[in-house]
Amino acid sequence: MTTPDPEHQPSTPDPVSRDRVYRSPMGILGGVALLAIVFWLGVDALVRGESRTQWLALAAMILIVPLASAFTLRPAVYANEERLRIRNPLRVVVVPWGQVASLRSGYSNEVVAQSGTKYQLWAIPVSLRARKKAAQHADRTAAEKNTAGRGGGGGRGLRGSRGAADANGPTRAETDKIMDDLRELLENHGDAESAQGEVSVRWAYEVMGPAVAGAVLLLILLAVA
Repeated sequence: MTTPDPEHQPSTPDPVSRDRVYRSPMGILGGVALLAIVFWLGVDALVRGESRTQWLALAAMILIVPLASAFTLRPAVYANEERLRIRNPLRVVVVPWGQVASLRSGYSNEVVAQSGTKYQLWAIPVSLRARKKAAQHADRTAAEKNTAGRGGGGGRGLRGSRGAADANGPTRAETDKIMDDLRELLENHGDAESAQGEVSVRWAYEVMGPAVAGAVLLLILLAVA
């Protein structure tokens, strides 16, 4: 019996890197609150309402719950060293880094494929208020540094009082930091062999199906009134 030569053993593929997951905390919070209200009103109508009211409440819940969940709880962005997977309300888009032309941040964050197609990142919404707050903090920090440089000890005293209070303030909006992380992944892995492939798009029929069923049922109930 011969012992296999370790140098000639078949190499095992490197494991795929773990996903970084990005979601909107405010979107999740708003979704939970909205669903709680829908269930509260719907269950109350089902328990206390008459026959027609119960059917209307049931149809409305079948319509609203999937859509409310899709636009608040569902959105997420998964990124690793090979691809960007975008789970938007009504579809899932997988874009290998080799197919990403750019990542843009304006009034919304979006990825632009090499084909020119744009895909919005619902899970990473732009906050103009957060951007303004970060810009103001950066301006204050720069002004205090200039004051400290010109004023000597007096400048240091000013920095020690007011400047210290703002030392931990934001220098970049949180969603802009996330986009910086994604751009770094694109820059580091865009040319890698494992990051090549085609863009794939899958519609979220698990969301659309129940919502359409609820809408049809609601229309029928309203039509036979």
